[in-house]
Amino acid sequence: SPHQSNVTSYGATTVAIITLEIFAGMWINAFIVCVISTAWVKKKTLNSNEKILLLLGGSRFCFLCFSCVYSFLSTIYPYYLLVHPVMQLLLGASSIFNCSNLWISACLCVFYCIKIANVRNWFFTYLKVKIDRIVPWLLLGSEVFSLVIGIFAYNIIGKAVCENINFTCQGTVWKANIRTEEHFYPLYFLTGFVYTISFMAVIFSAVFLLVSLWRHKYKMQTNSMSSLSMDAHIKAMKSILSFLVMYCINFTFSILTLIYSTNNKTHLIFLTYLILYAFPGVHSLILILSNPSLEKTLYRILSCVKCKVCMR
Repeated sequence: SPHQSNVTSYGATTVAIITLEIFAGMWINAFIVCVISTAWVKKKTLNSNEKILLLLGGSRFCFLCFSCVYSFLSTIYPYYLLVHPVMQLLLGASSIFNCSNLWISACLCVFYCIKIANVRNWFFTYLKVKIDRIVPWLLLGSEVFSLVIGIFAYNIIGKAVCENINFTCQGTVWKANIRTEEHFYPLYFLTGFVYTISFMAVIFSAVFLLVSLWRHKYKMQTNSMSSLSMDAHIKAMKSILSFLVMYCINFTFSILTLIYSTNNKTHLIFLTYLILYAFPGVHSLILILSNPSLEKTLYRILSCVKCKVCMR
């Protein structure tokens, strides 16, 4: 029918756009991982900011890789997803790296807040002094918690399979649809909890840091400080504000994805996926442009590519 044709066309177009977003995000995050890893080999050490960016880029790259595989199989070979335990592994791994992405993003914002904000408080001063020692433990805790979430997701999907799927004689192929509403509510609740906690950490840190930077900028204006320092603070404020806006949008659509996935609203789910898969690439690009070392390397690579293209 015309309606089915429109739905199919809309779905194909959306999948194509999502695939482009995923590949762009993979390249951007692979760039971050490669540049920081190269610097790690040369310097034999990494500062706290580089550690967070390295782990964040790796988490996003892996998340987008598993998302790409899932998107490819669901579009080209949908029945292969019905082979046990392909879907469990893909969704479990995707949950691990997505949770890692959210928590490390929150850690990055908290790190910037503690490192940059100028607050006269003994506890805040203590955190500023000890933050470089705290960061590795924060990252380790984020990864362990993400692993627990992934294992929980794997078990929830496995339980749904065992209780709701009729197997063939080999016991390897799923032949019925899973009623996600009945079995995935604990997973939805836990995922929503992770989204909310990381979102609150980002909101608090970003707003606190913006207020601190704004006050410091006002003091510099009244004291006629150098324009170079002013530009640095304004650039930092723009970067944090852009991240705050993007994270708010990402949080909103993440929650909408959980809601719409239980209502089988295909068009709305596609729309939320368009936003969610754009976030890892766009935010990582902002991080590159706000980091002098990464930005310089990116421009150098682009200039080399441009020279080679012109020579041809």
